[in-house]
Amino acid sequence: MYKIIVDAMGGDNAPEEIVKGAAAALSAEEDLKVVLTGDSARITPVLSGLSYDSSRLELIHCTEVITNDDTPTLAIRQKKDSSLVVALKMLKEDDSAHGFVSAGSTGAVLTGALLRVGRIRGISRPAVCPALPTAKGGRVLLIDAGANAECKAINLAHFAIMGAAYAKSMGTVSPRVGLVTNGTEDHKGDPLHQEAHALLKTLPIDYVGNIEGRDIMSGDVDVAVCDGFSGNVALKTAEGTALALMKILKENISSSFSAKLGYALFMKKTFRRIKKVMDYSQYGGAVLLGIEKPVVKSHGSSKADSVCASVLQAREAAAGGLIPAIKEMLAGVDLEGIGVEG
Repeated sequence: MYKIIVDAMGGDNAPEEIVKGAAAALSAEEDLKVVLTGDSARITPVLSGLSYDSSRLELIHCTEVITNDDTPTLAIRQKKDSSLVVALKMLKEDDSAHGFVSAGSTGAVLTGALLRVGRIRGISRPAVCPALPTAKGGRVLLIDAGANAECKAINLAHFAIMGAAYAKSMGTVSPRVGLVTNGTEDHKGDPLHQEAHALLKTLPIDYVGNIEGRDIMSGDVDVAVCDGFSGNVALKTAEGTALALMKILKENISSSFSAKLGYALFMKKTFRRIKKVMDYSQYGGAVLLGIEKPVVKSHGSSKADSVCASVLQAREAAAGGLIPAIKEMLAGVDLEGIGVEG
């Protein structure tokens, strides 16, 4: 049985959509147990209207909530009975807890996971790693997508190791890893990326070299390594482009009778498939790699479908042996040679 703890009060649509998503995840996997942390007075009425296996759901009452207006470090230290802190404490102390999901404050989730759960020994910095769709129908892992705006070469090397381990835990035998910079040639990039490029060549991974931003979702790489600043810009650009494209298509389809007719007769199923591929909700959230247990940060505006996918994502990470895979890859690296300082 895989026990996943869910912060029921985190996110723009908490607790209703969070609770609905968690219940849906229980229906999707019979070997899953969900623990909800949050205000029982608000959560219980939502649960009463849902169909789920009550024997596999536990509710832990909490009196406080960490919001986006709170300073992450202070909130983690002061709001000890918040749904987030209680959940992370349980994740750390309960050996039967396999993972954690929250759609709450990104800063608080990152800070809390680092302070309350702990960093994997040998990893310089944790990194946010979402999965994006590719043109070839697969997924690419983007790491880091915003946790570390300023990085050193050693951080990018650790991101590459963690990303490759994550891809392996999802079934990719030999993940192709690329470093995102402003050109594919060896000499491209600023001093940071030039140093990182040379360092990644020495790692026991399938490093394909430098890639450009347009290559991230091409399907030619399984892991795209970025500093957090560039990665966050790339992620938000991809999300914005997908939304803009769907809006343009919708407006053009509605622009004339012939376009509407052609859509209804010939293209409706095709556009539905395209929309499904580009919908971030089906991929869950972003895994915070480098923490001692799987932590998934779901999008702040997540609805039930996305929360469900995030819970299943946390289960998948645990079932696939994500943390042991990272530690195994680290064991094969000369840490003294590349250092662990952040």
